[in-house]
Amino acid sequence: MRTWGWLLMIAAMLPAADAWRKELEEWRQGRETRLRSETGWLSLSGMFWLREGANTIPKTPVQSFELRNGRITATVNGAKRELRPDSSDAIEAGGVRVTAIKRGDRYGIRLWDPNSALRRGFKGVRWFPADASYRVDGRFVAQPRKLPVLNVLGQTEQMESPGYVEFTLAGRALRLVPVLESPDAKQLFFIFRDLTSGKETYGAGRFLYSELPRNGSVVLDFNRAYNPPCAFNPYTTCPLPPKENRLPVRIPAGELAYMQD
Repeated sequence: MRTWGWLLMIAAMLPAADAWRKELEEWRQGRETRLRSETGWLSLSGMFWLREGANTIPKTPVQSFELRNGRITATVNGAKRELRPDSSDAIEAGGVRVTAIKRGDRYGIRLWDPNSALRRGFKGVRWFPADASYRVDGRFVAQPRKLPVLNVLGQTEQMESPGYVEFTLAGRALRLVPVLESPDAKQLFFIFRDLTSGKETYGAGRFLYSELPRNGSVVLDFNRAYNPPCAFNPYTTCPLPPKENRLPVRIPAGELAYMQD
């Protein structure tokens, strides 16, 4: 009877495991599709920081950019229009697209070209094999605070953190501190490093999202851990893992380091 009980339990678990693998594979395919798209990070082909006043940037469809007290005005074919940083505002002409960003007290212009060398030469994403043991249940502890997060520019941004997540992995009790990317964020955002970083995985660390806590619980699926844009593109401004998120264990799950050659 006991043997039959175990067999029935295993049979009941198989469909759930199959569904998880199918969903994970679809998510991974979507990840690569987004990277390869005309508006993906591989199309970012230039970054130009603005100085106060008039600016001329070659290889863009804009005659000039003017930065005045945090406001960016672009002149295109004699007409002026505002480019709000980190918004959906864009100027498209000649097959390229221009957007604006703000990082700390710096304002910049991004040039997007779907014919970029990075996009044309992209070799695809590699993953560790799917492993359900790296999908773990965590306990969320509410502890709202500002978390200082350094980026690759050397700037530190104070980001909103709602608390931390405690979990067990590889026999170790661990915790990660998430941040919220906006006041109305629908997911927790984790920026972390582990002992695979700089070896099998990207040296600066990886990103992971989870759903918001439900009844004090959070599911962390490290099979969905992925490389930040700066793993592929030098014109990005990625955040780096805070000291709280440098894990003393190997997590051989998720996206591997990008191999350019």
